Amino acid sequence: MILSILIQITGLAHDTIAGSNGLMGGDGGFLSLTVINLVIKGGWIMALLGLLSLITIYIFIGRYLAISRNSREDKNFMNMIRDNIHEGRIETAIELCKREDTPIARLILKGLTRIGKPLNDINAAIENVGNLEVALLEKNIATISTIASTAPMLGFLGTVIGMIIAFYDMSMAGNNIDIQLLSSGIYQAMITTVGGLIVGIMAYVMYNILVAKIEKLVFLLEARASDFMDVLNEPSN
Repeated sequence: MILSILIQITGLAHDTIAGSNGLMGGDGGFLSLTVINLVIKGGWIMALLGLLSLITIYIFIGRYLAISRNSREDKNFMNMIRDNIHEGRIETAIELCKREDTPIARLILKGLTRIGKPLNDINAAIENVGNLEVALLEKNIATISTIASTAPMLGFLGTVIGMIIAFYDMSMAGNNIDIQLLSSGIYQAMITTVGGLIVGIMAYVMYNILVAKIEKLVFLLEARASDFMDVLNEPSN
């Protein structure tokens, strides 16, 4: 009985998709569904997934630009810092860091303001600034990670809701099963799954791109912090 109903639904679904929903043109050629139609068929779950995708793109663009901007480095910066320290021009080195205004410069600036104290204290101060800089760059990135894991589950939720609607309508129809009555639930079941996976994959890829850029910047900060500590240990001219 169930198998015959499923076969009937499959046949009627093909006819409905080809005819009622306008996927077949008059000459027998296929016409494509628009994205708007798919979103409407997906119901409120698709609207929520669309909102999550916009949030993901907004955060990604903002963080990507911020990380790229803060990753820039003047190749002669550390050389100028080294020369100023060796020549005793600490104030000049501090002004140089303030003009540069990058995470690397702020890292070195903290070390310069601690000159005269034990090296361990200077190193600890630099590490604290580095951790703060990384935390600022990671702002809202956790949101993308959350969306990457939540979006597929929302899609599956839409699938469950759609199938519940479909089988409820089937039970209410009795022997007079109308595929048009069931199509709304079936559409929602299929479309929300695809939508959730698309948003989840997009968010996952964007999250990993940002994480990779931050890890590269962290490595650069650690390298420059090490260079600065080496400068302090070098004998002055």
